[in-house]
Amino acid sequence: MSKKAWIIFVVAIFGLLAGLVIWSRSNSTTINISGINTNAIQAASKQNGNIADHVFGKADSKVVLIEYGDFQCPGCGSAEPGVEKIINEYKDYSAFVFRNFPLTSIHQNALASASAVEAAGLQNKYWEMHNLIYSKQNDWNTLSTDQRTTTFTSYATQLGLDATKFTADMASSSVSQKISFDQAIGYKVGVNSTPTFFLNGVKLPDSVIQDLQTGTGNQLRDALDAQLKQAGVTPPTRAS
Repeated sequence: MSKKAWIIFVVAIFGLLAGLVIWSRSNSTTINISGINTNAIQAASKQNGNIADHVFGKADSKVVLIEYGDFQCPGCGSAEPGVEKIINEYKDYSAFVFRNFPLTSIHQNALASASAVEAAGLQNKYWEMHNLIYSKQNDWNTLSTDQRTTTFTSYATQLGLDATKFTADMASSSVSQKISFDQAIGYKVGVNSTPTFFLNGVKLPDSVIQDLQTGTGNQLRDALDAQLKQAGVTPPTRAS
């Protein structure tokens, strides 16, 4: 390939990638969510590709914690162990919802990893893949397109999933629609970075995230306890 042809090829590739990023955001922001209660747990509908919000814990709780996250985001990855520990402590008291907010302009595998987790959800292994993808973030975050698909499919096999169905679901319109729907809600409530947490519709301060990443996570526990008490529910006893 001549130098001129190579330059044209590189420019075309960058143009395609830029177009995909723009398409991802425009597709999210053009979804009509005007009638959606963004603070409520979302049921399956045409708007979200017939894939409901994934709920961990007590789905009918009056206390709902929502995270908008990116599986390739280092900040999300460092907060994840603290989040996982706390939602397990509060699973009988509150509901936890994870919504996709892949930052595709800076994370090349963010969309693919979100698709992998949603595809696993279609075989009832959403949270298992969610946790596995985060725990192995450093193993896949810089992989090429072919390598990441092979890696995510190996995770699916590890979880006992049908690999053929999994790879097909990763590329399906339903999964794409679900991710775009989550992003559209995120844009509507003002999300511009990850992770971002909302507790009963109120955005939690950055100090809560920092505490999850480097501290005890007690700021999030304090916030959950306050909401539970307000709802007339005694919070779980903390380990000493």
